[in-house]
Amino acid sequence: MTTATHPLRCRCGALQGQIERSGPTSRMVCYCKDCQAFARYLGPAGHVLDAQGGSDVVQLAPHRIRFTQGIEHLAVMRLSPKGMLRWYAACCRTPVGNTMTSRNMPFTGLLVQCLDSAPLEAAFGPVLASANTQSALDNPKPRAFGLPGAVLRILRIVAGSRLSGAYKANPFFDAAGLPVVEPTVLTAQERARLDTVPTTV
Repeated sequence: MTTATHPLRCRCGALQGQIERSGPTSRMVCYCKDCQAFARYLGPAGHVLDAQGGSDVVQLAPHRIRFTQGIEHLAVMRLSPKGMLRWYAACCRTPVGNTMTSRNMPFTGLLVQCLDSAPLEAAFGPVLASANTQSALDNPKPRAFGLPGAVLRILRIVAGSRLSGAYKANPFFDAAGLPVVEPTVLTAQERARLDTVPTTV
């Protein structure tokens, strides 16, 4: 039986892939300052953020992701030496997603900008939670909701991948457990500048 998939592609189409639709998934909007800084790093933040600075993220196990074209365009950065890995397509600076720094923590938050070539809700469901709303732009702040359920879904994603051994098939890490691309790490000054750039959405 053929496994249903959802397309992944950057804006210019150089980087492409697919997501297995079977398996636990969670979808949430994050308003944290780091997600906002990543959007500003990539270029016009309005290409990523909603009107109040939120990022729409689909959370799933990385073994469900497969790149089929243009892997040489995959790039990664860190907002600080200890920051999580933030992946994007260098060809057109489309965000791809966030991962932890170790393959042993199998969790990926895909930004919907690399998934919008087909209806999202049919594949991944509606937004079920919002987080870090205190960092949202302007007032009134959006309502935080669904966090306990989101945490449980994330734990289920990580545990399922670890227990099955599927976590080893991670497109963002090589067989030795190292990132497939050397991360660009921002200095403290570079990171601080991203906090001062106006966000136009």
